[in-house]
Amino acid sequence: MAVDRARVAAAVGELLAAIGEDPARAGLLDTPRRVADAYEEYFSGVGVDAAEHLLDTTSLEGETGELVLVRGIELRSICEHHLLPFTGTAHIAYLPSDRIVGLGRIPAVVDAVAARPQIQERLTDEIADAFVRGLAPRGVLVVVEATHGCVTARGARQVRSSTVTMASRGVLAQPLERAEIMVLIGSPR
Repeated sequence: MAVDRARVAAAVGELLAAIGEDPARAGLLDTPRRVADAYEEYFSGVGVDAAEHLLDTTSLEGETGELVLVRGIELRSICEHHLLPFTGTAHIAYLPSDRIVGLGRIPAVVDAVAARPQIQERLTDEIADAFVRGLAPRGVLVVVEATHGCVTARGARQVRSSTVTMASRGVLAQPLERAEIMVLIGSPR
């Protein structure tokens, strides 16, 4: 589904008027268009199945693979409660069953899931579920650490806080298996 840029721009103009600003003021004249441009990017994942990024796989030809871990995947999403951004890092590990995916596809899954109004807890689960649907691995572990605009800029105003969420599936849902991966995630690069 494409973002209706004209409706976004009209809504932003109305929002500016509602807070007592003049949408026709020189500094705000292009703001509705700029916000529509940004929203088209921010919400490009609405209606997208992130697992589609995992369709182009390589067979392990009857073998099962060892752990694949991609650390430090930068992410940006928009909190669905306040429409403020949250930014952070995702770490994704999976134990292949009989196929693997190109490493560049892993951040594409994160981007697709993050590019919609979202909460971090659901984002983490949806990334893990996309890997289960797309690759059928023996296990998957997703760890996301993010800083939320709604926590840092308003309300609690905790500028140094971050939130960590985790989703695990299959054999990587076992505490011992997760512990080994958490050490790898936290080790220096």
